[in-house]
Amino acid sequence: MADKLDKIDLKILQILQENSKITNLELSKKIGLSPAPTLERVKKLENVDIIQSYHAKVNGEKLGLNVRTFVLVSLAWSKEKALENFIEKVNKIPEIVEGYIITGDGDFLLKIVTKDIPTYEQLLFKKLSQIEEVERLKTFMTLSKIKKSKVLPFEYE
Repeated sequence: MADKLDKIDLKILQILQENSKITNLELSKKIGLSPAPTLERVKKLENVDIIQSYHAKVNGEKLGLNVRTFVLVSLAWSKEKALENFIEKVNKIPEIVEGYIITGDGDFLLKIVTKDIPTYEQLLFKKLSQIEEVERLKTFMTLSKIKKSKVLPFEYE
């Protein structure tokens, strides 16, 4: 579908990633169309699942969620249905906000957000390490964020 998008569609995607609260009127002014065809284009992008949803970006630190870690997980593949069981269990832990199957030194990379180190320690020892399909865990503690882009790296021009 990306090859069927024109410059106006791409500009809409760029603008909405930067600010999804923009009104249709403001968006139409920025892209140089009237409001009706602008809305039609946005609806088309939603219907073909390029725009999947709109979200509020919440500042976790303002909510007291100050600890961000990445955990490298190696599975015990000898366990029956290890992959399916692990994924099912991980999806039930709300502090795990992202998870990826990866290549390299581990099988999964999990992003975990907690309020403090004791909470993270409880999660690590009472939940994650208790998942029987887990063979090894390695934690990477973040110190500070140096970059987080809201806009996907696509040629919008």
